[in-house]
Amino acid sequence: MLIRQETPADVAAVRALTEAAFAPRYAPAPPVEPGLLDRLRADAGWLPALSLVAVDGGEVVGHVVCTRGHVGDTPVLGLGPLSVRPDRQRAGVGKALMHAVLGAADALGEPLVLLLGDPDYYARFGFRPSLDLGITPPVAEWGRYFQARPLTGHDPALTGEFTYAEPFRDL
Repeated sequence: MLIRQETPADVAAVRALTEAAFAPRYAPAPPVEPGLLDRLRADAGWLPALSLVAVDGGEVVGHVVCTRGHVGDTPVLGLGPLSVRPDRQRAGVGKALMHAVLGAADALGEPLVLLLGDPDYYARFGFRPSLDLGITPPVAEWGRYFQARPLTGHDPALTGEFTYAEPFRDL
């Protein structure tokens, strides 16, 4: 399996796998994540260097993206969605994508990555409740599900409310 930056030729495959990955959660309604990706790609917060695909046997089997968010006025990253083709879930694809995107974000000098997700899954990557770092989630009810991962460039004085890229706020 190869993890690499997404290319324009990958967009349709990423959209299809994202739809398949999230469809069971939303059935019978269509998932919101494929449309969110479309809007993020057209947004100023899109960071091509942090849109990664997992390719195996010439096929895209997973995708992760970080987009520009802010804590107060400070640029940070919002992670998601993370999508793995259903027949490849629980086989290490998501883990590989997470390690790759966190490493890439750290290498780019980003200070902090935030996400909304399952604490039991994301704790293995160093995420913890954002409130532990003084970062307020955009929706108070998210509580422990809104998590932060400090990177090498993190300054503990960075506190405040997190805001996602505009397309997230339109959900």
